[in-house]
Amino acid sequence: MPSRRLVPAALCVVLALAGCTKSEDSATPPPAQSSGGAQATQAPAANGPTCTLAQYGGSQIDLKSAVVGFSQSEKEANPFRIAETQSIKDEAAKAGVKQLLTTNANSQLSKQISDIQDMINQGAQVLIVAPLNSDGLEPALSAARAKNIPVLTIDRKVTSTPCKDYVAFLGSNFVEQGKRAAKEMAKALGNKGKVAILLGASGNNVTTDRTSGFVDELKASAPDIQVVAQQTGEFARDKGQQVMEQIIQAQPDINGVYAENDEMALGALVALNSAGKKPGTDIQVVSIDGTRNAVQKVTDGQMFAVVESNPRFGPLAFETLRTFLAGQPVQQNVVISDKLYGKDNATAELANAY
Repeated sequence: MPSRRLVPAALCVVLALAGCTKSEDSATPPPAQSSGGAQATQAPAANGPTCTLAQYGGSQIDLKSAVVGFSQSEKEANPFRIAETQSIKDEAAKAGVKQLLTTNANSQLSKQISDIQDMINQGAQVLIVAPLNSDGLEPALSAARAKNIPVLTIDRKVTSTPCKDYVAFLGSNFVEQGKRAAKEMAKALGNKGKVAILLGASGNNVTTDRTSGFVDELKASAPDIQVVAQQTGEFARDKGQQVMEQIIQAQPDINGVYAENDEMALGALVALNSAGKKPGTDIQVVSIDGTRNAVQKVTDGQMFAVVESNPRFGPLAFETLRTFLAGQPVQQNVVISDKLYGKDNATAELANAY
């Protein structure tokens, strides 16, 4: 476990956090806010590269008089995206932002590029972007960069360069999430068994990192657990169900399922139950996200554990922007703090899930 360090004051989200010293593995969330549950807060970490307005270029702006654009990558059809967008809207209102422009790319990269360019044409002075893919947003980032418009990316990294092509990234350590999921799977299976992985969408670092973290951790700490199938469910519930149905036919003796998000896990549960399997007894399921529906399944005993991926970026994003626009340095890569939901705390923490 990392040592406890004080979060830099410039990035401290003042939400009644006691001392603003949240430990990465803390199971005690701050009080619920208007958008529901614990907000994303920076995890203790060694100081990394920073970015300043002087380095990036541009002028100091008061957010209260600014036009801010938010580009959502996927339709608000799952709890993560709903909570993420609402958190941005809630915090923009709380910050007194003059105007918030919001768009949704509906999982189309070309639309996200045009969305961002349209917001720039509408006068956006600051941009918050939830990228669809790690690659491909360069035309949009270049359009913003040409006008020295600060861009924060949240929840998915882009392969462009921070403090050059965009200001900073705010998000989880996805490799660590995969490792935590692997440790829970090893615990659930007693370090021996056959596991299937429901992969997320291709083309972004979330899928790559959650996969490598999980696989590498199993090899290191539970080598008798075999990964016998890996298929993509595109982070969608219906696709997760379809893929699980195929895997059960091809690998009927699996006793573990690792889903790289909760929606796929919930779809997998439907497929497992339909096939006469008993999740939580015959087969153990571990996933990542922390949606209320999935945490409820942990409480019910159908899932073993859920690793949280906190979507409530609003407070941290706007605090980072305030700091940056005031001319002070911000971290180029801000890792947020995520919880773990297991049988010991799922019932108590259910109300804090999203």
